[in-house]
Amino acid sequence: MMTMLPLLPAAASSSSFSSLNLLRRNPNRSRVSPRALQCSSSPDLDPESPPPRGEIRANHAGVRLEERVEVGAEKTRIDSWISSRIRGVSRARIQSSIRSGLVAVNGRTVSKVSHIIKGGDMVSCMISKLQPLKAEPEDMPLDIVYEDEHVIVVNKPAHMVVHPAPGNANGTLVNAILHHCRLPIRAFANNIQISDTEECSESSDSDIEEVCADQCSMEEVGVENYEALVRPGIVHRLDKGTSGLLVVAKDDHSHAHLAEQFKKHTIHRVYMSLTSGVPNPSYGRIEIPIARDSNNRIRMVAVSGLNNSRHARYAASRYKVIEDFMGGGAALVQWRLETGRTHQIRAHAKYLGIPLLGDEVYGGTKDMALSLLRPRTPPTYHGHLSNIISKLQRPCLHAFSIGFKHPHTGEFLQFSCPPPDDFSKVLDQLRSISDCCAKI
Repeated sequence: MMTMLPLLPAAASSSSFSSLNLLRRNPNRSRVSPRALQCSSSPDLDPESPPPRGEIRANHAGVRLEERVEVGAEKTRIDSWISSRIRGVSRARIQSSIRSGLVAVNGRTVSKVSHIIKGGDMVSCMISKLQPLKAEPEDMPLDIVYEDEHVIVVNKPAHMVVHPAPGNANGTLVNAILHHCRLPIRAFANNIQISDTEECSESSDSDIEEVCADQCSMEEVGVENYEALVRPGIVHRLDKGTSGLLVVAKDDHSHAHLAEQFKKHTIHRVYMSLTSGVPNPSYGRIEIPIARDSNNRIRMVAVSGLNNSRHARYAASRYKVIEDFMGGGAALVQWRLETGRTHQIRAHAKYLGIPLLGDEVYGGTKDMALSLLRPRTPPTYHGHLSNIISKLQRPCLHAFSIGFKHPHTGEFLQFSCPPPDDFSKVLDQLRSISDCCAKI
């Protein structure tokens, strides 16, 4: 169901966004070093021995594959082919197995993940053991917007993963925060392995409940271990490519209190995006469940009506066009989340037919952007538009504002932060071309 309702009054008015080109990062804001948690998986396992009783099924250590490539099949990379044959094992895990000498073709060990196989080849593979994950403090720049003894609000840069996971064991926001301050460290219980999914390498803007659902289920690890899994201070996440504000708890009480606010959806969150096209109507509320795309495990999909899967989760977003460019070729759109599902904004934007600029996974390709912008602009601007769009390296999505009840004082705190330079430059250039076209 999709209903169109007026937006709730926002603390940051639309006028704040109309002058977004004037907003720039405050050079006096503190940039300090980070510090954080331990996220360890279970001890090393002997691949020759059966998995311990009660171990979650996502481990896959020691799983063997002996199979001949179908005669007549097209040539393909061996990592891709094995990934298609063993369900639930990430490409990164398979590549690790190849590099560890656990994969052979026609009896000969291969070490290149890009090795090409063809029809008739016999492939032998054993999945390597999961390496323990442990977040170590790393001295990296950290843009702190607010900090006291209980919470810290950070402006996450684009391209940074929030916490360690298979494929991203270091260089994360958690590593940075651990270097900066002490957090409530609760290691993964000794018998827990992180599930090996492609999604681990890219965090999502989900609430804490969904953070854990992506890694292992409560039924599989038990309530106590589940609680241990979510303790390290991270209460919510942002996609790797998403920039903006994130709150982190510095003690157990704060973590539990903030997690409850996310669970009840009382956290105030405003995002800004640049979209291909303009939604019609220009503001409204979209209430469409979201499920994982059965054809692409790193992508979510908005499903409605008869297509609604039993695995779909309720999701609701409010959106409002702040500014449109070149007669509807692109737009600056504000989002206010009522829920916090994985890739919620990206999936809802695609459903509305306005994928985010730079979001190749959800249809916001460079070709699509140019197909909407070029017909609305004089040919003299086409080269400039191509240059702008070609430089997009991530979905144009920014967590602009966050508000929450302080877990100790009860005071409602709200923070906002302008988009980073890559977002702002695209916005400024689109606005400039749009203004010039309007004068012609």
